[in-house]
Amino acid sequence: MARTPVEESIVVNGLAEALPISESATTSRSLVDNDHVRVVTFAFDTGEELTEHTAAMPVVVQMITGSMRFEVVGEAHHLEPGDCIYLPAREPHSLQALEPSRLSLVMLRDAQE
Repeated sequence: MARTPVEESIVVNGLAEALPISESATTSRSLVDNDHVRVVTFAFDTGEELTEHTAAMPVVVQMITGSMRFEVVGEAHHLEPGDCIYLPAREPHSLQALEPSRLSLVMLRDAQE
């Protein structure tokens, strides 16, 4: 996706069709990308994972469908649709899909340290 102008509204429709859950895969699509925020939707098949990592900026993760095991600084959490996690910059975390799942990741660029 091209950069999203800060002064322009956008609407993204049909995301479930545009980003299907693929067998044995993790896929993603950037929805908004500008100087202030980046929003990415991820689709995970059962068992797919992201190993421990950090982000340079604060992030908000919200479950859309499915369920995931989300570990933050060694503490495991079970996420289901509607659940949300806020992570400050450089907070170690990992996740694993317990079933086919989608989540939204919001990266807060203005809050970078």
